[in-house]
Amino acid sequence: MSELVAYVDGGSLGNPGPSGIGVVINGGERGPIRIAKWIGHQDNNVAEYAALMEALQCAVSLNARKLHVYSDSQVVVRQMTGEYTCRSPRLYSLHWTCRKLARSLNFSISHVPRKDNAEANRLAQAALRRRAN
Repeated sequence: MSELVAYVDGGSLGNPGPSGIGVVINGGERGPIRIAKWIGHQDNNVAEYAALMEALQCAVSLNARKLHVYSDSQVVVRQMTGEYTCRSPRLYSLHWTCRKLARSLNFSISHVPRKDNAEANRLAQAALRRRAN
């Protein structure tokens, strides 16, 4: 397993509210990996970071060499690329953990419009609605 591409999204019903994450990882030997998880009552930015962390942990567990992530969260993308500094106490530990995981890979991240992140969004919405109901 050398090069993976992930689409990540997190969302909540309300901010904060019931939250879920969606992750689609392509490039694996067994085809795409799809993850939809409930993450409790969180805000949108926490959910976005939780989705990124899930993709990073999955890539590390698969012994990937390279991971490129697409996210529709400008906050997460800009903080992970160093364009913004993470000053939020609520996000700092998630940001730090993601940066640490990213260092074990050839990691890159790009912003993608929400319309181009539809599958990850659908998975996140399904996870939070399934648990919220």
